[in-house]
Amino acid sequence: MAAVEVKKGIYWVGAVDWNVRTFHGHTYSTARGTTYNSYLIVDDKITLVDGVYGPFAGEMIGKIREIVPVEKIENIVVNHIEPDHSGALPELLKLCPKAKLYGTAKCKEGLQKQYFGNWDLQVVKTGEKLNIGKRTLMFIEAPMIHWPDSMFTYCAEEELLFPNDAFGQHYATSERFDDETDQCALMDEAAKYYANILWPLGAIIARKIEEIQKMGLSIKMIAPSHGIIWRKDPAKAVNAYISWTKNETKRKAVIIYETMWGSTAMMARAIADGLIGAGVGVRLFDAATSDRTEVANQMLDAKAFVIGSSTHDNDMLPSIASFLELLKGFKPKGRIAAVFGSCGWAGGAVAEIEKVLGEGGIELAAPSISVKYVPDGRELDLCRNLGAELAKKIA
Repeated sequence: MAAVEVKKGIYWVGAVDWNVRTFHGHTYSTARGTTYNSYLIVDDKITLVDGVYGPFAGEMIGKIREIVPVEKIENIVVNHIEPDHSGALPELLKLCPKAKLYGTAKCKEGLQKQYFGNWDLQVVKTGEKLNIGKRTLMFIEAPMIHWPDSMFTYCAEEELLFPNDAFGQHYATSERFDDETDQCALMDEAAKYYANILWPLGAIIARKIEEIQKMGLSIKMIAPSHGIIWRKDPAKAVNAYISWTKNETKRKAVIIYETMWGSTAMMARAIADGLIGAGVGVRLFDAATSDRTEVANQMLDAKAFVIGSSTHDNDMLPSIASFLELLKGFKPKGRIAAVFGSCGWAGGAVAEIEKVLGEGGIELAAPSISVKYVPDGRELDLCRNLGAELAKKIA
């Protein structure tokens, strides 16, 4: 793909990774691929904002050369040091070794430890500015969105925000802008990105959005470092984040379970019947076969989580145990839960699930159900009743 002009004199020079299917050490599935967005600002001082993943350095450099000689780059803004954004720096700096880098104090520390390069990096803080000619870039520290080194860069003359990982999506397309792509797919990937990467950081994100609003910055375009650029409706992205940081939910329940011989699966479907009959939207997943990235995505706006497992060695099965540790790390607020499971001669899974949910601050809103061997008609009715009773507590 060729470079794309984002605004007059500002170009997308990133790369589309069509084939990547996992991210963050296989913790995040990227069914739609991703992009690594880098932006070249052609002004009196040629400036690059963010980079790309190392294997795509050649693509980025090729796009830059379509516009200006790479050697003319004077400034490189490093909003975030994670390798998917900084990995191309060693190759790039071989071609423009006199370029000056700008980043936070944590950025300087991290780049040195990550690449061992003797690079000229100026530490910047919130409110500090870099004049590059007709434009001025202002830096805004954004620690823990989502690494300690993270920052945003704002160009007032273009009313353009470069927020790196905020407002992004793992979404590979031939289109670069929000008004060119499928809105359902775009918002699905934006929600999935937030749920799996930023969910536990909601309070920090809410404060940062409020801080930026108080600055009175006019933002007519948001150019993140993954996925689509928001040019038609950047407020759509911001408002979605505000909703997610508030933990706003729908009348919806997510049931996730793991079963050994099918009994727990029977219970899960009966509970789903009870919820659906009471008008609650339901998403049902088998933890052993489902994409946990998608499960987290569906949980983001669900009021209730219903968790089940068969018992093995007096504990829950391994796939559901692993998922619950992930869920605990998300720190969901204002949710309710119910627990169910089956066993043979002795139980244990239900109690262990209750314990993990308690540690995660998730309220149990109904008595748990545990059955031995195969649930009979009466026990399946209890499961349906559990769904119906839980539905009454889902606003």
